[in-house]
Amino acid sequence: MEIQYTIQGLLIYITIMAYLLALATELTGRRKIGQMLFAAGFLVAVISFLYRWYDVRHVPLQNLFEVFLFLGAVCYPISWFCRRILRIGGQRADMLIGAVVLVPAGFVFNAEPMQLPPALQSWLFAPHVAVYMLAYIFMAKAAFQAAEQLAARQPLGDETWLPPEQATYELIALGFPLLTLGLVLGSWWGKLAWGHYWGWDPKELWSLASWLVYLGYFHWRYVYGKKHPALNSLWAIAGMAAIIVTLLWVNLSRLFPGLHSYAT
Repeated sequence: MEIQYTIQGLLIYITIMAYLLALATELTGRRKIGQMLFAAGFLVAVISFLYRWYDVRHVPLQNLFEVFLFLGAVCYPISWFCRRILRIGGQRADMLIGAVVLVPAGFVFNAEPMQLPPALQSWLFAPHVAVYMLAYIFMAKAAFQAAEQLAARQPLGDETWLPPEQATYELIALGFPLLTLGLVLGSWWGKLAWGHYWGWDPKELWSLASWLVYLGYFHWRYVYGKKHPALNSLWAIAGMAAIIVTLLWVNLSRLFPGLHSYAT
């Protein structure tokens, strides 16, 4: 791990601290202050993302540093949407997710600007990556809700929150179309860039594997879910594990060389 002594690094560390302070404040029962700190962290995360955009002169979604920067910025709006519109709790988990996803950007991955390769100079670049990242946050929230269900814990605070098993389903029902759209946009992009919709690249295969796990979740829940609700949650957690492999191991491991090696 290496500290970044730059403006970009400072913005990342401020965001992490704001998210962690928000979580600590929530745990001590001062919910309003925690929400204010969470919102403040989000604003700094947006500034950090825009600063990176200005620095590299293109949408900063090219490598894992920029991807995790984006993930850290979208946690708050997704959390707000889930609480206000879907009546799904888990704000404490959202604060933790926001801090955790920024750690690789702040301490692990190289922040040096990179020239955009010709294959990425497409209008499909930004929406393809962005919808996947949004899906990943929804699925991460679903995994936390699934863990709550397995631990037999009820939502904290507002009694109108959905129970964890139902919340898990609602979150996956939102994330799954985004995963599907990511696959479709990626295939379209592949056709335009390389002349074929599917290239059997390791990243493509693992993205498909993640998609199939969640498809299996829907099938299992529809057929057997009422009798075995705990297994519904295990499906959701397995899906998140597949996403972690897709996002990290496939990009970083030498076992999976392919067209997506630029992401390291």
